[in-house]
Parts: sequence; structure tokens; C-alpha cells
Amino acid sequence: MADTPFPEHRILDGKRILLIISGGIAAYKCLDLIRRLKERGARVRCVLTEGGAKFVTPLSVAALSEEKVYMDLWSLTDEAEMGHIRLSREADLVVVAPASANILAKMAAGITDDLATTALLATDKPVMVAPAMNIMMWSHPATQANLATLESRGILRIGPGVGDMACGETGSGRMSEPMEILAAIAAFFGRAAIPKAEAPGPLRGWRALVTSGPTHEPIDPVRYIANRSSGKQGHAIAGALARLGASVTLVSGPTREPDPDGVAMVHVESARDMLAACQDALPVDVAVCAAAVADWRVRAMSSQKLKKEGGQLPALELAENPDILATLSRPGRMRPGLVVGFAAETEKVVAHARAKLARKGCDWIVANDVSPSSGTFGGTSNTVHLLRGDTLEDWPPLSKEEVAQRLAAAIADHLVGTGAE
Repeated sequence: MADTPFPEHRILDGKRILLIISGGIAAYKCLDLIRRLKERGARVRCVLTEGGAKFVTPLSVAALSEEKVYMDLWSLTDEAEMGHIRLSREADLVVVAPASANILAKMAAGITDDLATTALLATDKPVMVAPAMNIMMWSHPATQANLATLESRGILRIGPGVGDMACGETGSGRMSEPMEILAAIAAFFGRAAIPKAEAPGPLRGWRALVTSGPTHEPIDPVRYIANRSSGKQGHAIAGALARLGASVTLVSGPTREPDPDGVAMVHVESARDMLAACQDALPVDVAVCAAAVADWRVRAMSSQKLKKEGGQLPALELAENPDILATLSRPGRMRPGLVVGFAAETEKVVAHARAKLARKGCDWIVANDVSPSSGTFGGTSNTVHLLRGDTLEDWPPLSKEEVAQRLAAAIADHLVGTGAE
């Protein structure tokens, strides 16, 4: 996530965090998270679920937080001293870490069968979740549907990351590290503290998210599905916004383009990784989705290189990738104030872009011709059409740097002119 202009110690000083620790081996990381938060002046109250108590003890949590640990919804003493309503509302931010598949499902369904889920349903404060679970549980359609439901309600998310897990498997589902969660919490509070100063650039104090490059969707450990996007246009846009003073997070698929100066880089491979990184970067004021995201992925990646056997072609079952532009454009508290999409077309460029603008729910669409004769993919120039609602601007052929500068200027005029949050 992009850096804020204030140190974490100042941002978190006096902030009240309600940390809900659910069941999972990653619960041990929360002990370090509590210590880090306390070091920065935050007050941390903790709710420990029955599952969470299997991995960390109430005594350890209480010793580090220097607060009573709450566990039992039916404790008369706890309810008399600190009811679940007060517990959830006397916080500036509620953090669920680790957020197991179980608690995410309960949150999505509104189930309240323990203190943690009751507090989550009763709170009127922002909620951030740090998912942690086995790779198959994470990728299961039920979990992804629950996440989509929660994010449509404005729930914040950090992670999960990719790596080795306690179950012995490797992949997505690893809980973010304490310092990553700390940075996400600091960024959440820091955004409100960023002054909308005019110098040195009109976008100083504004936060931007840009996606760039292709995505690679693995078939086996050697092969993947991809496209010809070079990332030149997306990288140029990120750099142009940064030069106007914006705090920019650039989420890029595999590309040979150098990282632009002054931006926070997040390198990803697949569409699902890119979506997760974009959601981790929220909240932002503007999102520019310039990446050429693969529409499909292989439903089940082979763990070994596929071999030719008797001239038979392997059958690849495809699944649809998440729609990053449509996801970021959904109404909700976390929706960027301005969402700009790209429509890379090979025919009927403006007509197809206009349909995409309506279908995706974004605010602007930048349409460009990527047919083989155009030289756009991999080239240094671009001819685009900017659709802003019913308004169409036909730009002349320009270098990709010039397109980026024009688009960044238009974004600055819109944000500064409207004061959009």
C-alpha cells in the first residue's frame, strides 16, 4: 500500500482497536501484532473465540494487550462490565485476524452464535479481515462468494498472501504478516489525516490505484495462459499520477517495464492475485484499471508438466476469472470515488467500449484499438477515446507517455474540481 506522509506512531496513537482472534494456526501471529500496535500507542481489546483459544492462551493475549480478554457471550460478569454492544462500538476499527473460513461465512450470513460474531453484527465501526485458511478452502466458491458479499458491504481486507502453510501445501491462503496488517491499519487511519494540500502537485494527499500489464494463468509448472500486453501504458499512468503528487499503488502483472519512480509496487502473476492486491490497496480516491487481465484460467492447474501421450491433446477445462474492474466499481463504502477502466478492442472500438462502460459500472472508459495492425501492444504509441458518461473525447495518436499525462491531468481536474472522496 502507498505510504502516508505521517509516521505510524503518530497515526495510531490513541486509536482503539478491537482485535477478534478466530481459530487457526496463524493466531500466534496476533501476539506480535498486539505488541506492534501497543508500541505505536494504540489501545487493543481482544475477543478470543473458542477456536482461537486452541492456539493462543487468554493469558498471553491479556499480558500483551494489558486488557481483559473477552471470550464468553453468556458471561454475566462480562455483560455487566462490557456488553457486546459497547465492546464493538467503543472501537475505532474492528480487526478479525486470523479470519477463518468459518467466521467469514458467519459474518456473511449474519450468524451470531458466540461473542465474536455477535460483536461483529452489532458494530457500527469499520471492520478489517485478515483471511487465513487452506488453499482449497480459500479458493472454494463458497468462500469467494462470502468475501464478495462482505466486500460489497464495505468490509476491508488484507491478504491472504501466497506461501507455505502449516498443512504442508503452498498457495494462497497464508495470513498476512503482522507488519503487513499493521501497515494496512495505519493506512486506514492515515488516509483521514492526509491534508489535501495544493503543493507540490494538485493530487498531493490523494490516493490512486493503477493496474498494469498482463496476467499469467498457470496451466502447469511450465506453461500459462497470457496476452501481449507490455504494461507500458499502465506504468506510464502510474508515473504520471505520482508526478502530480498522488500517493500511487501500482499492481502489475509480469512485465519487463521498470518500476516507475515514486510509486508503491505490488508484483502479481494471476488475475486472482491482482484482485486481492487491489482490494488490499483500498481505500483509494481513484482506480485506473489499465491491466489486460486474462478472462479465463485453467480450473485445475496440473502439478506436473503435461506430456504428449500418443498424439492426444490434453483437455483444459477453463473457469472465468474474477472481474477486477466490475468488482472495484460496485457501490459500497470502499468504492473509489472515480473508477477508470480500459477497453482494448480489435473492432467497433467505441461501440464496444460504451457497452463495457455500462456493463462494468465504472465512471470512465479509455478505449483503444489493439488489433495487430495498430501496434499498440508492445508499442510506444496509442490512439484512445475517452468516454466520460455520455461524453466522448477522441484523442489524436500520442505516445503512451502523452496519453498518461493527459489522462492524469483529466483525473486531477475531476478530483480537485469536485472534491471527491
